[in-house]
Amino acid sequence: MSNDRFGLRWGLAGGTTLASIQEARDMAQYAEASGFDSYWISHAMGVDPIVALACLGKDFPGLKEVGTSVTPLYGRHPVGLSQLARTAQNALGGRFTLGVGAAARRSAEGMLGLSWDKPFTYTREFITAMEPLLAGEQSDFDGELVTAHTKLGIDAGPTPILLAALGPRMLKFAGSRLAGTTLGQCGPRTIATYIRPNLEAGAESAGRTTKPRIMALVRICVTDDFAGAKVLAREISAQYQSIPSYAAAAKHEGLDDPSDIHLIGSWQQVLDGLAAYGAAGATDLRIQVAAHDERSRTASYEALAAYLR
Repeated sequence: MSNDRFGLRWGLAGGTTLASIQEARDMAQYAEASGFDSYWISHAMGVDPIVALACLGKDFPGLKEVGTSVTPLYGRHPVGLSQLARTAQNALGGRFTLGVGAAARRSAEGMLGLSWDKPFTYTREFITAMEPLLAGEQSDFDGELVTAHTKLGIDAGPTPILLAALGPRMLKFAGSRLAGTTLGQCGPRTIATYIRPNLEAGAESAGRTTKPRIMALVRICVTDDFAGAKVLAREISAQYQSIPSYAAAAKHEGLDDPSDIHLIGSWQQVLDGLAAYGAAGATDLRIQVAAHDERSRTASYEALAAYLR
């Protein structure tokens, strides 16, 4: 595996909740000290990831990029989200990347009481209205579901967008317009045979010469207790399989047990698994340690830090 081919990313994802800004800072300190080049915070029912990252300010300069993984669009408006993002960009000195995704039906309908009739239309219109705002320009957009007419007076550079995309239309949209896609539970085969072709088809249709980023979330556990780690892997996998879009995408991986996507075993076994993502076309990885006990968690973090150093 070569770091100049694709960078290792580290993130908190899959429902990990940060209860305080101090926790977010502690994790950023670990990421920088270990040699990670970026730091990602997921949106869970904890501190807001954009606010938490903005609170890092100019600290941790070794982290070249920080971002959200991902901020849901349902329940928000392009003006308010752009205001948050550009404020974070100002605080972070241009290192902020906004990872977004529509959400999931159960969150939009069950938690927020919102209609889930047209998630693709809503996402496309939301981003269309938001793009000029993130670039410091005037937004004048009237869509079917989203309207925005304003300009933000915030001193900040443009903010790139990574879109959580799984359906063909969403992937092609991301490829045609955005910095790329940020993925959850998607393995190398899915990336090579499904994600990458659709994403690059979108880029090609728009005449883009730069290939879009493909950021994969990879869960690892360095352990000699395979059975114990597998129990946790199956619990996490079941959460993803309960979301129709992830269940559909997972079929491309061809696994009898979807939890086999987790990389469990010796560090060399994990390293071989990470290399497969690069070969599949992933440009970026963000790593989450998914360990079932403290010994395995410590071993995983130590192995990552030793490799990156």
